[in-house]
Amino acid sequence: MDIQRPASVAKQKKLRQIGLAIAAVLAIGAVSVVLARLKPAAPTVERATVWVDTVKRGPMVRQVRGLGTLVPVDEARRWVPASTQGRVEKIILRPGVQVTPDTVVLELSDPQAQQALSDAEQQLRATEADYGSLKAQLDTENLNQRSAAAIVEADYLNARLEKEVNEGLAKDGLVSNLILRQSTVRADSLATRDKIEKERLKVNEASVLARLQAQQARIDQLRSLYALRRQQVDQLRVRAGMFGVLEQVPVEVGQQVAPGTNLVRVADPTRLKAELRVAETQARDLTIGQIAQVDTRNGIIPGKVIRIDPAAQNGTVTVDVALEGALPRGARPDLSVDGTIELERLDNVLYVGRPAFGQEQSTVGLFKLDKETGEANRAQVQLGRSSVNTIEILGGLAEGDEVVLSDMSAWDQFDRIRLR
Repeated sequence: MDIQRPASVAKQKKLRQIGLAIAAVLAIGAVSVVLARLKPAAPTVERATVWVDTVKRGPMVRQVRGLGTLVPVDEARRWVPASTQGRVEKIILRPGVQVTPDTVVLELSDPQAQQALSDAEQQLRATEADYGSLKAQLDTENLNQRSAAAIVEADYLNARLEKEVNEGLAKDGLVSNLILRQSTVRADSLATRDKIEKERLKVNEASVLARLQAQQARIDQLRSLYALRRQQVDQLRVRAGMFGVLEQVPVEVGQQVAPGTNLVRVADPTRLKAELRVAETQARDLTIGQIAQVDTRNGIIPGKVIRIDPAAQNGTVTVDVALEGALPRGARPDLSVDGTIELERLDNVLYVGRPAFGQEQSTVGLFKLDKETGEANRAQVQLGRSSVNTIEILGGLAEGDEVVLSDMSAWDQFDRIRLR
């Protein structure tokens, strides 16, 4: 038989269930609030896989770096061009050989140059022979003229003597006035002829000299032409023209070359400079005279900036560095080098190693290490002037702070990481 429970008992049970439900809801809410306030778990990164550096204070040297090559200075490299057209007959030496100014590197042939030399020589010899013949002829004419002048002069002297004798005799009345007048007229006439003959002799000598000079000028002209033709034939044997090393012979046997074609390139391997290519974004602070160091992978050579190209090419600016130290062994033209140029020295600045990302005068996020928790929290860091391996810190870090400088783009969505 069923026993009916009192209504108060049922009501208490219902109230108890409601209370349990409310307690459960409050507990769930409290747990949710606590979970919501918890930070997400920080990802773990192996410390050995990242680059960590310590912020320091002190002097910092600003530098820029550029890759480049060693090249001979301007006057230590020379192209030898063809002075005349011709055909390459023989290549005597190949690149890499030590040469002197008179070393013959290759030989050309040019029949026209040989024929021109022969013609010039024949013309010169013929003109020299004509000069000798003309000189003999003029010497004969000059002798005849001098002989005629001498005869007239002798007649004049005799006539003058006769005049003087007759004048003396006439005073004593031994000679008539007619004879005296005749001797006087004859002496005066011969005096005039003697004067004319002497002037004619001078004019003739001047004419002889002028004709000989004209012929000599013709000889000198033909001699210069002959020397030119001889030089052109001699230049068919192409010489190095300077002390150094033969770098290039860009022709082949049988090749026809025109005047001005580059045949041989020679360079002095002991007189080199460095041509560095510096990024155009880092070239704005470069000036002539700055100190540089050039690494040849076999030694470091001190140097000085001597030229900065005014134009940029392919995002770089070419900088010439004069080498001031002894060249290490193995240094040669076109050797790849790494150069560092000192821009300025900064005193008592806060600096750190240059991060993987972050340009100078910018703000970047870097992970700063917390030594107590072993975690690294992202911090906004203001960067200043930069160098090759270091960069100035303007804000966001203090001396002694440790920061991660490696590429952390894989953890951009996290504000903290744990280093293990």
